[in-house]
Amino acid sequence: MDLVAAFIARYRKEFDFYEESCRIVAQLLESNLRSAGLRAIVTSRAKNPARLEVKVRQRASTASYRTVDDIYEDIIDLAGVRVALYFPGERQEVGKIIRDLFSLTKEAKDFPTTAAPSYKKRFSGYWATHYRVRIPEVSLNEAQKRYSEAKVEIQVASVLMHAWSEVEHDLVYKPLQGILSDEEYAILDELNGLVLSGEIALERLQRAGELRVSTSGREFSNHYDLAASLLDFARANLNGMNVNETAIGRVDELFGLLKAGELNTPDRLKEYIAALHSDFEKRPISEQVIDQILADHPELYPTYEGIRASDGSTLSPLGAASRSSQEGAIGEFMSLWIQYEKLLRDRAIKAGETSRGLSWSRLPSAMKLSTKDLVLADRVRRFRNQLVHGIEVPDSETIIATAKELRTLLHSLQRKSNG
Repeated sequence: MDLVAAFIARYRKEFDFYEESCRIVAQLLESNLRSAGLRAIVTSRAKNPARLEVKVRQRASTASYRTVDDIYEDIIDLAGVRVALYFPGERQEVGKIIRDLFSLTKEAKDFPTTAAPSYKKRFSGYWATHYRVRIPEVSLNEAQKRYSEAKVEIQVASVLMHAWSEVEHDLVYKPLQGILSDEEYAILDELNGLVLSGEIALERLQRAGELRVSTSGREFSNHYDLAASLLDFARANLNGMNVNETAIGRVDELFGLLKAGELNTPDRLKEYIAALHSDFEKRPISEQVIDQILADHPELYPTYEGIRASDGSTLSPLGAASRSSQEGAIGEFMSLWIQYEKLLRDRAIKAGETSRGLSWSRLPSAMKLSTKDLVLADRVRRFRNQLVHGIEVPDSETIIATAKELRTLLHSLQRKSNG
């Protein structure tokens, strides 16, 4: 058996492993894109063994394969996921989600590259970003842990670009019916030009949609509309904050909270977006808006927890009795946090700050607390963010212990304010 045949024989035995690996990646990605209000078609596939053998034999003529492992290292897309975006302008937002969900094994590759095209073109060719990732173990259950070893390639491009690249790839790079004629190459190039024009039209369509959903005097009909306005307002208003470095986050949860609080309009959203100018914590924009809403309307905390519990955002693998104790501990902590938050807001207003747009990470230092209290304030704030926005709910003992620390901090702040 030659080296390529040995590789294919091993790959056939491992095919299910690669098929399941990319399915998990696609499932995680699709769920998070949907939650963020990004429209896309997500598909996955492990390479077909027969077509893979043709590819490897072609590459073997120029590559110096010595072992089967050399071939595995060379073929980077045995497990592949394709993200076909409705709007090509959202590639960057998808990239943030990919970086947050997975571990990159190599820096992302943007197309077109500087490499010479395979045939003479008038147009620029393939526009996309490719990521090579692994699934972090924390995202997998015990039965899935072995899939953390798989390398998966994620290709992100518009629906139009994916369709064109599939045609070009099969005709030019995998010619099953011989080398193409000059006329066929010219037609492919012409199609590429039409696709690039189509992407411009999609970008205009996206912008028109953003303007429509951001119109005053209307309500957001779904979280996709909200996501469009959220990004539109953020780019326009957050001059001091690099929106490109901040993920959009769980827009579906923000949509639920806005509806519950009867705040579900562009005008109300714009107020909260404008208030984020001083918060540089680099947390998802939706989380920061949620925090602003909860600060203004602390009575919505139980509603928000209900929204997160109903969509499975929080995990609490406890029995009924333990869960009851946990809920009591959460209630005590949040009651103290509301007092703490109100004290900071009152102090800020007295110092001439507005009631919104407070940077909770920096305000305690402005109150000239001791180094010990500043460390405590930072730890408690991070715990609160994990409790309110995190996936796993801490156990009741941890919540009670942190509530005790928060009570100590609150007393210290009250003494400082009274002094």
